[in-house]
Parts: sequence; structure tokens; C-alpha cells
Amino acid sequence: MAIPPSLAVYAKANPLMRQTANAFPTCEGALQLAMEQTAFTLQNARCLVIGAGRIGMLLARKLYALDAQVTVSARCTRDFARIAAAGLHALDTRRLAGHLAGFDLIFNTVPAPILTTEVLSDMKPPCFIIDLASLPGGVAADTLLPDGCRVLHALSLPGKVAPLSAARAVFDTVDTILHEEGIL
Repeated sequence: MAIPPSLAVYAKANPLMRQTANAFPTCEGALQLAMEQTAFTLQNARCLVIGAGRIGMLLARKLYALDAQVTVSARCTRDFARIAAAGLHALDTRRLAGHLAGFDLIFNTVPAPILTTEVLSDMKPPCFIIDLASLPGGVAADTLLPDGCRVLHALSLPGKVAPLSAARAVFDTVDTILHEEGIL
């Protein structure tokens, strides 16, 4: 039996289902990395989540549930309203420069190099960036971090921290496509 074209490009054919299911292990993996890689608790940690999409907002809610001080950056009025409705602080992603000194942890979900040397110049040690975004990631390749600050590119977290859940998300997506196409 030939593979239907939709299966060859299943991530594009029906990405929302797979991406939403994999948002949970991505967020749990990000929390795990934050706990393993820092010398402080998430409770009262000053956290910035860059990006108010499905991963960013889910991560922000999980951090808030752990009593972190959470700010979410976004670019549009609708997202600012969602952030405020969730009881979180908002920051404009286009205006991050000069506003990062107060954060202990920065989680990036934006897959564009928005974190440049200029934007990160006011970070204070031991600030830690966990870049969750797909390549090219959010930290520009030529970015120089202030002394004592560091970045971790955390790609493919679902498969690393929850391989069974990640595989289930892929299986469910393929199964849905096969049913939608009348193959199963």
C-alpha cells in the first residue's frame, strides 16, 4: 500500500493536534531543566516567558502554579488581554531591551533570533535562558551573554523527557489523518 501524501507531511497536514499534545512534555521538560540547572527554587523566581502561544501560555500557567513571579511577553493586544486575564504580568516582545535585569529565568518559545547582545545586555547573573524554540531559536548566533549568565538550547524535549507521550501524539495524529482520509 502506498503511503498517502498526507502522511508524508503529517506535521503540516494536521499540526495542531500533534503540537498541542507535545506542548505538555515540552513544558514539563522546561521545568525539569530549570530545577536541575539552577541553584534556587521556582517559587518566587522571577520568570519571563517569551511568546504567548500554546507552549508559552501553558508554561506560564505551570510556573504560576509553582508560585513563580511570571511575566509573559507578546506582541499583540489580544495576547496582552489573555496574559492579564491569567493574572500574569505582560511585556512587549518588541521592547525587551532594558527590561531583562529583573529576571532569574527566561524561557524563549519564539523561533526567531530576537535575543541579541543588545537585548540581553542588562541581564544580571546568574540569569539563565532556556531556549525552547525550534531552530534557529531565539538567541541570535552571534549573541554575547553578560558574564555569569548562560543559555541552554533545549530542542526536542518531548522525545527526550516523555518519549511515550511524544510517540502517542504522533500516533494519534497519523491515526486521525488516516481516518479523515477514509483509509482506516
